[in-house]
Amino acid sequence: MAFHEVRFPANLSFGSVGGPERRTDVVTLANGFEERNTPWAQSRRRYDAGVGLRSLDDIETLIGFFEARRGQLYGFRWKDWSDYKSSRPSREVEYTDQVIAIGDGASVAYPLFKTYRSGEAEYPRPITKPVRGSVRVGVQGDELREGIHWELDTATGVVTFERPPLQDVEITAGFEFDVPVRFDTDRITTSVASFQAGEVPNVPVVEVRI
Repeated sequence: MAFHEVRFPANLSFGSVGGPERRTDVVTLANGFEERNTPWAQSRRRYDAGVGLRSLDDIETLIGFFEARRGQLYGFRWKDWSDYKSSRPSREVEYTDQVIAIGDGASVAYPLFKTYRSGEAEYPRPITKPVRGSVRVGVQGDELREGIHWELDTATGVVTFERPPLQDVEITAGFEFDVPVRFDTDRITTSVASFQAGEVPNVPVVEVRI
């Protein structure tokens, strides 16, 4: 998949509108009961990049970014200000934030996950675009050092250990992350008069699978 490892300007994504969506097929039976199923194992996020524009300079920056991505052709990183780290928004990232795996004594590569929980239900979300310099990793309650004990591929979100973690030990991680997205349009329509009157262009952005 064509992807540019560059982040959409964070000051423009701040204030944008968006969030996760699901696809659920609902069939109502003759007796009034429902059958529900989903073809999606993972949620997908959508945003509107136009909402964060506050000046004509912002529009120029947006157009430059859009042109460099060739519209929908190339994906890019997006900072979702409502959900961009492994911890709660009010807390700093800690290496104990998320349990990403249980060691098997043989594997050295483990992908990052963020788990969402409500009651007894949970959803493990793959994190494929961690932010370089923000990731912290621990094994069995001890924090390990990047470059000595483990390495990170920021393009895939995979942590690779120098030695396999022991069997049945918890592997934990804390991190900030971006969402892999693309523009969901090949056209941006702007008007200086409309923008100065309070109207902003509609610039849809959609998450892509990595």
